[in-house]
Amino acid sequence: MKPPRLTKLELKIMDALWKRGASSIREIHEAFPEKGRPAYTTVQTTIYRMEGKKAVRCVKRIGNANIFEAAVSRDAAQNRLIDDLLNLFGGRPVMARLVQSGQLTLDDIKEADQVLRSLSRKDKKQ
Repeated sequence: MKPPRLTKLELKIMDALWKRGASSIREIHEAFPEKGRPAYTTVQTTIYRMEGKKAVRCVKRIGNANIFEAAVSRDAAQNRLIDDLLNLFGGRPVMARLVQSGQLTLDDIKEADQVLRSLSRKDKKQ
């Protein structure tokens, strides 16, 4: 099953859960920097929508507070974003932009080359 598509706010909430582990809505809200922090009710509504998407799950209830944890790993969410980006633009323009912006170094390219060669060897063995 493909991980759900997440909005920018949902990714920030997921980041808080990946860093902190299971947390209440209040704890997630407080994880945002004070400047530019969304309203508590915005975070609350977003978390319940994410629960519907199966991106988070409620693991327990303490008094009136629900405790949520990430149901999607950081790797799965990153892979979904990258797949969406590549489907939108294709690989070459993305790679060129990463090189131009300085985000992709020669070491990164060498590492990618090693991964490609390793995958190629596996394909030949099958």
